[in-house]
Amino acid sequence: MSGYNYTRMALLATSLCLAGSAALAAPASPFIAMAGTWSGGGVLSTSDGQREQLRCRASYNVAGSGEQLQLNLRCASPSYNFDLASEVEYRGGAISGSWSEASRNASGTLTGRAAGDHVEAAARGNNFSAHLSLTTRGGKQTVSIQPQGTNITAVSLALNRR
Repeated sequence: MSGYNYTRMALLATSLCLAGSAALAAPASPFIAMAGTWSGGGVLSTSDGQREQLRCRASYNVAGSGEQLQLNLRCASPSYNFDLASEVEYRGGAISGSWSEASRNASGTLTGRAAGDHVEAAARGNNFSAHLSLTTRGGKQTVSIQPQGTNITAVSLALNRR
């Protein structure tokens, strides 16, 4: 092999290794797929066994290269309304941020992990905590919330991009 071809092959191999290590170091943000406006519905379950249908609208504003997310989620049923806002950052698979719920004057922190199309997080506040799971695939999104410390035991949503 000539010196020129050897040098070209070494440069190509080095470039591929650097590109591969950069991709491993900084996985793509799952927030990018969430950007936009979503609507749909779901079910809210309570500790006394009641289930109510929910109608919801969500707005996800993504900034930077997908590392910052602002969420506004409004849902209503015959007996419950909630208006959730959050600001979350994504860094190398970890997410962290804050949330607030206007109708109950509640707020707290949000921490978790995100990979690919899936987010798992824990929301904590003074008198409230919940586990959240969110999956976005194309124009469909599923959200599952399991609160603790309230008479609401579960919220399950199916949203579609508008």
